[in-house]
Amino acid sequence: MKNRDGSGNSNGSGGSGGDRADAPKRIAILTTGGTIAKTYNEADGTLGNQMCVLDLMLASLVLRGVVVDRVPVMNKDSLDMTEADHLHIAKIVVAYSGTHDGVVIVHGTDRLAETGERVLKETGEGLSVPIILTGAMRPYELRTTDALQNLTEALLAVQLLEPGIYCVMHNRVLRFPGVEKDYGRMTFVNRDGDS
Repeated sequence: MKNRDGSGNSNGSGGSGGDRADAPKRIAILTTGGTIAKTYNEADGTLGNQMCVLDLMLASLVLRGVVVDRVPVMNKDSLDMTEADHLHIAKIVVAYSGTHDGVVIVHGTDRLAETGERVLKETGEGLSVPIILTGAMRPYELRTTDALQNLTEALLAVQLLEPGIYCVMHNRVLRFPGVEKDYGRMTFVNRDGDS
C-alpha cells in the first residue's frame, strides 16, 4: 500500500483540530489489473498483467489535498474474471467505503460493467461516498493512451460527485445501473440514455 499526501501541513492554521474544512480527503484506489496496467514483455512480445504501473502514474500527478491509499486486490485481465472475482472486489469496496471519502477501482474495461453492477447489488442504497470505476482502452505504456487521462478524471470525480457508483472515462461520468461498454465507439455508455 502506498500513501501520498501532497497537501502539506502548514497553511496558516496553527494546530490540528477535529474536522477542518481543508483536511485532505482519503481516497482508496483498488487495483484489479486490466489494460490500464498492462506492461510489455520483451521475452515474448506480448502485453500482459505482470506488474502494476499505477505507482508511476500517481507519481506523475500533483495530488494536493488528497491522501491516496493503494489497495492491490488482484492483477487480472478482466476477461479472466469470474463471478467470485466481482463479488470479492465488491466486498472490498464495501469495507473501504466505510473508512474513506471515496473509492476508485482501476479495472479492465471488458468486465468493468459487471463489477459495477455487482458493487451496486452489494451496497444497495446505503452508500455514503462515491465509488468510481475507471480503466483504459490502451495500456499506459503505449505512446497514445487514455490511461492517465481516465485516472486523473476519476481522482477528481471521486472528490466531487455525490454518493453512488459511477464509470468515469473519456471526459464522461455515467452512473450505475445501466453502464455498458460500446465496442463500436470504444467507450462506455448508459443503455438507458447517454449522460
